[in-house]
Amino acid sequence: MAITRKRKTFQSKPVAGRFPLLDVQEPNLYRHIFPYDEVCRVEFDNKFVFSDPPEEIFITDTTFRDGQQARPPYTVEQIVDLFDMLHKLGGANGVIRQSEFFLYSEKDKEAVTRCLERHYRYPEITGWIRASKEDFKLVKEMGLKETGILTSVSDYHIFLKLKKNRRVVLREYLSIVSAALDLGIIPRCHFEDITRADIYGFCVPFAQDIMRLSEEAGLPVKIRLCDTMGYGVTYPGAALPRSVPKIIRAMIDDAGVPSEYLEWHGHNDFYQGLTNAATAWLYGCAAANGTLLGFGERTGNAPIEALIIEYISLTGHTNGIDTTMITEIRNYYERVIGIPIPANMPFVGANFNATSAGIHADGILKNEEIYNIFNTAKILNRPISISVNDKSGLAGIAQWINSHFALTGKDRIEKTHPGVAKINRWVTKQYEDGRTTAISDQEMEKVTRKYLPEIFVSEFDMLKAKAHEMAAHIIERVIEEPSMKSMDPQQMEPVLQSLVDDYPYIQFAYVVNIHGTKITRNICQAVDQSKYEHVGVGENYSNRSWFIEPLKDGKVHVTDLYSSKITGALCITVSGPIRNETGEIKGILGLDIRFEDLTKSEGE
Repeated sequence: MAITRKRKTFQSKPVAGRFPLLDVQEPNLYRHIFPYDEVCRVEFDNKFVFSDPPEEIFITDTTFRDGQQARPPYTVEQIVDLFDMLHKLGGANGVIRQSEFFLYSEKDKEAVTRCLERHYRYPEITGWIRASKEDFKLVKEMGLKETGILTSVSDYHIFLKLKKNRRVVLREYLSIVSAALDLGIIPRCHFEDITRADIYGFCVPFAQDIMRLSEEAGLPVKIRLCDTMGYGVTYPGAALPRSVPKIIRAMIDDAGVPSEYLEWHGHNDFYQGLTNAATAWLYGCAAANGTLLGFGERTGNAPIEALIIEYISLTGHTNGIDTTMITEIRNYYERVIGIPIPANMPFVGANFNATSAGIHADGILKNEEIYNIFNTAKILNRPISISVNDKSGLAGIAQWINSHFALTGKDRIEKTHPGVAKINRWVTKQYEDGRTTAISDQEMEKVTRKYLPEIFVSEFDMLKAKAHEMAAHIIERVIEEPSMKSMDPQQMEPVLQSLVDDYPYIQFAYVVNIHGTKITRNICQAVDQSKYEHVGVGENYSNRSWFIEPLKDGKVHVTDLYSSKITGALCITVSGPIRNETGEIKGILGLDIRFEDLTKSEGE
């Protein structure tokens, strides 16, 4: 029977009785289960619990928190774009209910601000902070209603990492929760490493205390059950602390935590990430947490796109989900962010709905349902793909290209494209020369790259995108400094000199007034001083694009690559408007930047 949606309630469940904290002198590391020098064990107690799905299930996202902990950080623009896609994917009914953000750096704050300006109801933006009362001001400053708090629960963390005991950390955690509630902030306690924790000796007593504070404050206190190391298992009769069903039921039946306050956050260290998340749903946990494409710390988290498909499978309806966004997200990661997607990755890989076996291809041609998991063209905007041979023709080759590279909308390649004709000619010649086997995907990729290079994102393109982002970040910060707003060369020149000293890839820094006239002395790298002797104060640049564009729209602009006439280096120029206190543009700051040196740097 499919899970049905019912009215949501916010009441604590009656509990069997009070579970006191089991304070111990030595940590319980469950060495019979986790011997460390050997593969961990699954222990069975042959006791069984029954599934009991909650009234409503939903998905929460941590792409911009956990999802950034094992990869280069996303740019602000990338975060905003992906947030838009999450909104469209989850739909207006909030199947993707929340999205979690860091709050510490200026970039984190800018990303949150930009996403809040979208005014989406879903996903709701929540924060993540350390278990520190001082950090709550970050949550209040950003105007967020909820934040995650790190509250590690295993003795591995309590004794070995925090160097404390259970009673001390319990008291500290409850103090943090109380502080959040006093400020009107909904705390989400992250029960870190719960699958190695003493469930009834620490976790249940902690959860009961949390529910008491929640009732007293009249605000929800949520619990994220974090399978930090991916140790969770779903096997019937498996024992705690590794049994996902028993953890969920302990929280609901014995700790009295409502299903809608519970969230499962799992990792994929043992290939159990998605299975454990779905199991958590089935045994009463309302929220399953994941990341886009599963990217996260170490082996990653449950993939959001997989949770979306699982949600539809379990509930029997889409509830406003736009599954075609899965392909859009896949394309964005590969073509904009520059992350190659494994060809065999379910739902998003180039080959996930392709077949190369001759007998399979024959079946596909007769009826695609024989070998396709579902109507991928309708559900994911990914037509089924088969291997190319001498019978494919222009239409077959175009279909292979569009399916293999997940091209959609205006990016799709038509059979009339000249490049398709060239590929078809190459394929035809293969068989004229005596070939009898199908063309492999690797061969097709190579010949497609030759005749349709425009559909590929080159390393050079990715370097240019990185350079643009880094350069714009620098100038956005500098043009806001009071000394720059003064338009007084004596105040501006020290700032420009400091900038050139701090960033060796800045070749030349200068300011022009509203008429395009250079008003600052030559600020450049010491080794280039002689090369700029002929460039003096008073030079007019009013016909240059780097001057005209910021003046027209008030934005930071980055030029295309060019070869510097002064140094011969491959450069870009980044420029931005300098405004006075009333917002009126008074000048333009320009930076000539050595492209190669910039792309070798680590960024800001």
